[in-house]
Amino acid sequence: MLESIRTNIEQLIARYEAVKAENEKLRLELQACKETGNAQKAKIMELESEVSSLLLSQAFNAAPGEDAKARLDSLIKEIDKCISALEES
Repeated sequence: MLESIRTNIEQLIARYEAVKAENEKLRLELQACKETGNAQKAKIMELESEVSSLLLSQAFNAAPGEDAKARLDSLIKEIDKCISALEES
């Protein structure tokens, strides 16, 4: 009977060690997944910003190297000229 108890305890210890090792493996895997997720979120934010900039640039029909603000300033000057011309008429 004592030998049976000893065997059961050894089996429980072996199972505990196996579960402990599996837990550590899963903990490391979870950490890696979290890091990957954070990196992907950062990349998504970067790409969304780039898309927003490209859409704004396209909205003003800016040339590829032209700044959208410069294009907007140019459009405002043209509108001011048109308003001045209408006021003189």
